[in-house]
Amino acid sequence: MGVEIEKKYRLPREREEELRRRLVRVTAVERGGEVFEENVIYDGPGLDPRRRVLRLRRAGGRAILTFKERYPSESAVKHQREEETEVADASALAAILEAIGYRRALVYEKRRSTWTVAGAEVVIDELPFGLFMEIEGTEEEIAEAERLLGLEDAEAEHAPYPQLTAQHGTVKDGVVEARF
Repeated sequence: MGVEIEKKYRLPREREEELRRRLVRVTAVERGGEVFEENVIYDGPGLDPRRRVLRLRRAGGRAILTFKERYPSESAVKHQREEETEVADASALAAILEAIGYRRALVYEKRRSTWTVAGAEVVIDELPFGLFMEIEGTEEEIAEAERLLGLEDAEAEHAPYPQLTAQHGTVKDGVVEARF
């Protein structure tokens, strides 16, 4: 069982350029440039959008099916179970999921840029409803990357993207969407 440990921040637009300059200063390693993603969250047996989600992500010519189960915590550093597998045919998998009773509940798009800082993965995500940054790694790596990037005073965002999509998206054909 995989465990994802991450901290998410809401970034005001005016801090984006400063943050990108800091990434260069701390010799962060950029991984692949900006990637566009479409994320589909399913609803169905055993799922709860606040705690247990099934996501099909299409990005950069790849498709990845992910199951996430968030562990209850008030901490800004989140721990959650995460199981992922690459999928050869995303459309076929979507048809299978729907055939066995899972339905598209949410769709959100984002533009993601990824770096490595102090052993942690650092991403800047632009979604239709805002700009965010996530740091994923051990708690020590997260704290070190946060310090190097000057994020000690940055606002932590506790809500996951599906919850934010539900709040800020629009309903189209029964599915909540946040698209560019």
